[in-house]
Amino acid sequence: MQPLTTLADDERLLYDSVYEFADREIRPLVREMDEHAKFAPALIEKLFALGVMGIEIPESYGGGGASFFHSVLAVEALSRVDPSIGVMVDVQNTLVINALLRWGHDDIKQRFLPKMAASLIGAYALSEAGSGSDAFALTTRAVERDGEWRLTGRKLWITNGNEAGVFIVFANVKPEDGYRGITAFLVERGCAGFSVGKKEDKLGIRASSTCELLFEDCPVPKANVLGEVGKGYKVAIETLNEGRIGIGAQMIGLARGALDHTIKYIGERKQFGKAIGEFQSVQHQIARAATEIEAARLLVYNAARLRDAKLPFLTEAAMCKIFSSEVAERTASLAVNLFGGNGFVKEYPVEKLYRDAKIGQIYEGTSNLQLQTIAKQILGT
Repeated sequence: MQPLTTLADDERLLYDSVYEFADREIRPLVREMDEHAKFAPALIEKLFALGVMGIEIPESYGGGGASFFHSVLAVEALSRVDPSIGVMVDVQNTLVINALLRWGHDDIKQRFLPKMAASLIGAYALSEAGSGSDAFALTTRAVERDGEWRLTGRKLWITNGNEAGVFIVFANVKPEDGYRGITAFLVERGCAGFSVGKKEDKLGIRASSTCELLFEDCPVPKANVLGEVGKGYKVAIETLNEGRIGIGAQMIGLARGALDHTIKYIGERKQFGKAIGEFQSVQHQIARAATEIEAARLLVYNAARLRDAKLPFLTEAAMCKIFSSEVAERTASLAVNLFGGNGFVKEYPVEKLYRDAKIGQIYEGTSNLQLQTIAKQILGT
């Protein structure tokens, strides 16, 4: 199977170099990180050294000065080996850095972007117990007092919660105005009144930390407002649309990783006197999976290129996210089936990918919400 036929030379070089890194540095650690539900600290340092933690940050701030599409390629390549690493890099680039580049004033960029290119991990805190799909039903409040903002509330399911040093936190400064009171704040780890709470014990992407965040009269300087007061809903909507493309990239990387394992296994596993890959029924299943992965990849790439071209991409982002997540689950399930009993035990890699795949249809907008978005756009409702 010839992959990545739609890439320019520099894009292919990036993908290949990131995948080679992942194969060499990450693959030996995947099972241990999954079992202990924790990143290897040295690996995070290597990701920064590789340059994938600040891909779109301008070179003047110490970043790669590359495009959103390059971020998508890096997430895909890493997720082919471990989707847990892929989602950490995805949140860093497509959500946090993307939001700072678009909405941050010069002071914010000067203070945070150089550190995010070198060593600082970011997290994106929107979800709450009562505001998942209904994202703007959040109850975290911000009140102005003594020349600063004070945040009180609780956030749930925050990716990178354990590792992050800066958090984009959404709170409502004027609840009576509904979503028009929502404002985005930059909260730094160590701030008084802020703590990272329980780390979730998850089904999949276990090495990626998913935590609750607690705010109790947490002081935030006015200089740390991201965008305008009362315009946080715009920051959230526009950033999440791009984040969904990143999740699409994570899912096609996962699917390709599952297919890689399966192609190798069916060439080695013998039944009835020959490799199971010689049976036509098996070959047809592999062919269908490869076709679906390529279709999902093209949807993801198209959405990313539209974004870089500053063209509308709302529908395309929703399409690539829902389709790639479904393809990932089907491909990982096929891998488990073709591995047989070995696919059901942790000694082999595909059961982990099967667990990892499920989240793709849930976070950063459930499949039902993506379908609703697509329907609204194409029906004009």
